Amino acid sequence: MVKSLVDTPQISPIPSRKLWMAAIKLPMYSVAIVPIATGTAVAYRDTGAINWAVFATFLAAAIVILVWENLCNDVFDAETGIDIHKAHSVVNLTGKKNLILAIANICLLMGIGGVLAISWLQQDAVVVSLVALCCLLGYMYQGPPFRLGYQGWGEILCFFAFGPLGVSAAYYSQTQSWSIGSLAAAVVVGIITSLILFCSHFNQVEDDLAAGKRSPVVRLGTKRASQLLPWVCAVIYAVTIVAIALQFFPIWTAIVLVSLPIAWKLCTFIGDHHEQSEMLLNCRFIAVALHFVVGSCLSVSLIF
Repeated sequence: MVKSLVDTPQISPIPSRKLWMAAIKLPMYSVAIVPIATGTAVAYRDTGAINWAVFATFLAAAIVILVWENLCNDVFDAETGIDIHKAHSVVNLTGKKNLILAIANICLLMGIGGVLAISWLQQDAVVVSLVALCCLLGYMYQGPPFRLGYQGWGEILCFFAFGPLGVSAAYYSQTQSWSIGSLAAAVVVGIITSLILFCSHFNQVEDDLAAGKRSPVVRLGTKRASQLLPWVCAVIYAVTIVAIALQFFPIWTAIVLVSLPIAWKLCTFIGDHHEQSEMLLNCRFIAVALHFVVGSCLSVSLIF
């Protein structure tokens, strides 16, 4: 049986400030921002108006809900021992698993409270229902007894939570309606968000195997998984081009093509070093950069 991280803390020579910066993962919070910004941008294109109070409230709620998910993942991973070599786990840094879980749950309540306020003001339960479903998927990813991420379902859960559900919730919060355009945008956002999670598995294959986690990279092997990356990136651009052709997106959305060098860097870097886990520790941040640039270009093009 794999021993718990809390029982066997690992001492890292890396300065604690750098570990805390890695634990906080500030760049990763674009994952919360992009779906809200994109859904709101599609709504602006359709209606010509933005309710800034709703947007700001939803954005703040999304960020604290992501804090909840990240902290909970550290807690649940500590229970399985999969993070035994992860010095920047918040649980490893503090040694206070119960406190971290309590803080995480407070963040969840704050986030749900913000979204509930939007639904209450609009007298419509759709938005809070969609966000509650996103939270359920987030819990099922790592939380017991589900732990679906350990069965290789993490990327699929991520796609729906941050794509169709997240973007659609942001769109609905502005319009109280639905659109095919928002769904097309949601597919793009969902894929690039899942790509971040997919890339994060390359540097932890040994730990995943030891803990019984069957991530897609473990199942496919690092070589085949790296060969899949260009196809996933191609789908992002293909969906965008088709959506432009069908006039779901304006022609200006073609500016997402400026992200092609980042996609190329991501695919070639992982392809060249797929067996060198120590070199792939930060490859997820290349995926985060791709996520941010594609999401920003998509949102800006829809507004302007």
